[in-house]
Amino acid sequence: MREISFDTETTGLNPRGGDRLVEIGGVELLNHIPTGNSYHVYVNPQRDMPAEAFRVHGLSEEFLSDKPLFTHVADEFLEFVGDATLVIHNAAFDMGFINEELKKAGRRTIPNTQVLDTLEIARRKHPTGPNSLDALCSRYGIDNSRRVKHGALLDAEILAEVYLELIGGRQTALGLMPEEEQAASSNGATVSGELGKFNAKPRPVPLASRMTDDEYAAHKAFIEGMGESAIWGKYSR
Repeated sequence: MREISFDTETTGLNPRGGDRLVEIGGVELLNHIPTGNSYHVYVNPQRDMPAEAFRVHGLSEEFLSDKPLFTHVADEFLEFVGDATLVIHNAAFDMGFINEELKKAGRRTIPNTQVLDTLEIARRKHPTGPNSLDALCSRYGIDNSRRVKHGALLDAEILAEVYLELIGGRQTALGLMPEEEQAASSNGATVSGELGKFNAKPRPVPLASRMTDDEYAAHKAFIEGMGESAIWGKYSR
């Protein structure tokens, strides 16, 4: 299963009101594990950079002036995406800009069925919030100290870690490792070929009971006082 943890930076909030993309970042995941492949590009928006947007990402009009137009990178972007699912935090915002740029470039747009919104997952899992990317990093102990300014590729990398935690964390990763890695990671336990099904090896010698004779006698007296209907009376020590 191929997915892409994805983020953008823009000149503002309204893609239909003149705001444009200025940065795209994507990190490839295969079976929820980063492959090391990524996509990153700065884009010339052909307009000024509002002060509010500059404070968020630090990308100036001057810095972006010699960067390619989106129409010149649209094909390589679509090729990288392919039919992978785009994993995005607050997907409506990023996809609004991406699809508006694709329309302007005369390319196919990306359907909602190809998008997974981690903000929606987070809201279901943590209904009382907060569920911003920074808040989720804090909740899951993910280091985001490098995130002084918003950056598309860095945010995509951080989102990949957050996404893994949202869908099950380390247990999910373990279930999708090659079998030899699973055995090493589980300290002698084994993982079956069925993804996510964990089977521990039985102990060669059962652990001795920690219950003392006095504790056992007190427990037995308590059970006997419950009468014959108590299910515990059917089992012996």
